[in-house]
Amino acid sequence: MSDFAFVKSSYSGGNPGQECVEVATNVPAVVAVRDSKDRSGPVLLFGDREWLAFRSAVIDGKI
Repeated sequence: MSDFAFVKSSYSGGNPGQECVEVATNVPAVVAVRDSKDRSGPVLLFGDREWLAFRSAVIDGKI
């Protein structure tokens, strides 16, 4: 997963143990998401449409 440039969510806390997710959008047509506390752990991959649908659902309070 070295192609992904992960950035911590602006909603993550600044203290150790408060981090939650990191997102990478630098690879065309793919959004990668990982747990910032387990950087070598699994990475979820979303296509552009799936990512937009997920974000919309979160913003709308559906999930």
